[in-house]
Amino acid sequence: MKNIKNNIQNLKKKIQYSLKNNDSLIKKIKIIAASKNQSVEKIQMALSSGIYEFGENYIQEGIKKIKQLKQNNKIIWHFIGKVQSKKTKLVAQYFDWCQTIDREKIAILLNKYRTNKKLPINVLIQINISKEKNKNGIDIENYHNLANVVSKMPHLNFRGIMAMPNNKIETTNYNDYKNIQNIFNILKKQYKSVDTLSLGTSIDIKSALIYNSNMIRIGKNIFNC
Repeated sequence: MKNIKNNIQNLKKKIQYSLKNNDSLIKKIKIIAASKNQSVEKIQMALSSGIYEFGENYIQEGIKKIKQLKQNNKIIWHFIGKVQSKKTKLVAQYFDWCQTIDREKIAILLNKYRTNKKLPINVLIQINISKEKNKNGIDIENYHNLANVVSKMPHLNFRGIMAMPNNKIETTNYNDYKNIQNIFNILKKQYKSVDTLSLGTSIDIKSALIYNSNMIRIGKNIFNC
């Protein structure tokens, strides 16, 4: 676990290098520690190194950690896994962000279950950047209607889009990144609330930053997983 601090320092250096030490750009980058299958102790180590936002893929695992760490009010919890209809109530109740809205039904249910006692949940539309059959997300051609629906939900705060790269870095299609960047720019012009492009994992940090990602989801490069 001692390596986590060093990993985070190295990650920040990589971001600085990728952005050519442009402080104004560097300050805009949010690091989400993808903490699936990671212990509370490892999360606490990341916290002590200045990481306060964590992404969970599994509802029950995430809720367990949220409850164990509830006394730390600095933590922001992101749900980054596939949202099942029957689990939307739990996402709405426990998480600060949901990055994986890919259909209207999920948006409607999240809006329904988000209590008035909480601020609107921050949401991103997940786009299947490479049209891979084994990946979740709405097709790149169909984002517009879903964005319109999400933007009208009073208990959802529409913040932007999320995408996942091809797992095989040697087959990366940079046109996909350019398309996502273009969609993000279009949405920013259409919706005042849109300010987030969640793009980039441990395998493609530099590529994501080149195409203006301002939120990266990092697991391996933090937790050595």
